[in-house]
Amino acid sequence: MANKTIAVAGKGGVGKTTTCGMIIDYLTKKSSGPILVVDADANSNLNEVLGVEAEITLGSIREDIAHSELEGKIPDGMTKADYAEFKFEDALIEEKDFDMIVMGRTQGQGCYCFVNGLLKTQIDKYIKNYSYTVIDNEAGLEHISRGTLPHVDVMFLVSDCSRRGIQAVARIRDMIDELKLNPTEIYLIVNRAPNGELNPGVKEEIEKYNLPLLGVLPHDELVYEYDCEGKPTAFVPDDTPIKAKLNELMKELNI
Repeated sequence: MANKTIAVAGKGGVGKTTTCGMIIDYLTKKSSGPILVVDADANSNLNEVLGVEAEITLGSIREDIAHSELEGKIPDGMTKADYAEFKFEDALIEEKDFDMIVMGRTQGQGCYCFVNGLLKTQIDKYIKNYSYTVIDNEAGLEHISRGTLPHVDVMFLVSDCSRRGIQAVARIRDMIDELKLNPTEIYLIVNRAPNGELNPGVKEEIEKYNLPLLGVLPHDELVYEYDCEGKPTAFVPDDTPIKAKLNELMKELNI
């Protein structure tokens, strides 16, 4: 099965995770085939944006495997790879419209090289079963940079409509270049713009850093209200301004 990987990155507080959730909602409504959602931001709440309970992370499982190996607690008759596969299966959350894994972050110290290799093997195995993989990344792109996540076909850089936000996204774009991640396509999405329009100073900053602007999402009070009421912000109605504009951008890219 052909798989397209979409990744979203940006600094905290710009609406990156809600934007990622709305992209996932767009894909499910489009009936794009099975979708794997990967929450690769240790500070993210993508599961809450999507209304999903997530209790087990791959990071905690990775740490458990490393400690079990060190302390000789891997069950007799099981290889380390078999034990890892057994444990990783617990982390796959199966929802009606998509499956989800939460990467998390290892808290302990020591070498996790072998376990990271097992983690990559398991993720590669998961991905083969899906038409789309959608990854919500932290600004540091930690999991992609260390090779535990796949090559990215489309990378969306999300910023708010401030000069500092654009500067932060430019640094992330430079990091992508330095790490030689080489996404097939990369685009900037500016979020929370008053009336969906950019200030001339922000436009100037985008041009200064030669960022490939895909589109501008308007500030939307309904997203704020959903968040305050504890509702999944990915599921605001499709005719709300932010959702309508984002869906339009996805269609332009033939996603």
